[in-house]
Amino acid sequence: MAPRLRILGIETSCDETAAAVVERGENGGSTILSDVVLSQLDEHSVYGGVVPEIAARAHVEALDTLIEEALTRANVSLADIDAIAATSGPGLIGGLLVGLMTGKAIARAVNKPLYAINHLEGHALTARLTDGLSFPYLMLLVSGGHTQLILVRGVGVYERWGTTIDDALGEAFDKTAKLLGLPYPGGPAVERAARSGNPDRFDFPRPLVGEARLDFSFSGLKTAVRQAANSIAPVTETDIADICASFQRAISRTLKDRIGRGLQRFKQEFPPLAEKPALVVAGGVAANLEVRGTLQALCDGQGFRFIAPPLNLCTDNAVMIAWAGLERMATGAPPDDLDVQPRSRWPLDAAAAALIGSGKRGAKA
Repeated sequence: MAPRLRILGIETSCDETAAAVVERGENGGSTILSDVVLSQLDEHSVYGGVVPEIAARAHVEALDTLIEEALTRANVSLADIDAIAATSGPGLIGGLLVGLMTGKAIARAVNKPLYAINHLEGHALTARLTDGLSFPYLMLLVSGGHTQLILVRGVGVYERWGTTIDDALGEAFDKTAKLLGLPYPGGPAVERAARSGNPDRFDFPRPLVGEARLDFSFSGLKTAVRQAANSIAPVTETDIADICASFQRAISRTLKDRIGRGLQRFKQEFPPLAEKPALVVAGGVAANLEVRGTLQALCDGQGFRFIAPPLNLCTDNAVMIAWAGLERMATGAPPDDLDVQPRSRWPLDAAAAALIGSGKRGAKA
């Protein structure tokens, strides 16, 4: 039986400063002892998006206090912690430096091992924390920086089946909101406006629908939204609501086709599993109710479990970073050297072709 382990997780890849303590019991079960997140929304909203320098400074100012609060809430000291896990990429390099350097300093000061965690791996493994999910399964990561369909074979074993060839889905939401004069963050603002809109008014394109490959594209959809808004300018509140509703409808129809093909491929490549196959969705866009509803119906129709972790574990958080560290420890993976460096790009599937959205720099990146 494996010993009980506790990890302090640190997350600073973008505009949330987070710290958490997670415990893995002797039987493999998990307990979230603390989960502390400080949003920088107010600092960035005036700019309509995240400003990297402001984000890094905010991490510096807040991180020490958040770590202390996480330890206090968990009722543990650093002496009770078995390891430190800190996000090492991908993300904004300034923020990554703050979190990883802090993790290194703590690890050296208390002589604990350090695990430099891929932020995307944190998302990929969260469903094992929340739902006890077994390998293999599919994950759809939809956020401001990433849109990927990933086969999760095991800890550290990932296969990218699809990625965006231009904008991430969350970015498309944010840019649509900004175009229409809606507040930041754009995703929730577009969803709110869409509730009173007519989704059939504008026939926006469904990029790549019908193609065999599983990639995504949202740049053309974003352009169509701009053209529609310009053609009826000045737009009224009704116009904005209709554009948002039609935009969401196009997104949902696109995901239905793209992910539907991915589910079919999964069933072809894997024989019937001991338990129902699963699609996991993670990232901020996973909070969108129309997106969730589309994916839930799709999974129901194809015999898949649909798993969306609680919203606080879908967006950026330190719980997933701590859990990824625990998962690595459980496999016997060695800790990282203290000279490990942060990476602004860090693909889960290093063998995948370099495309925008893959986490690897490509010709267009």
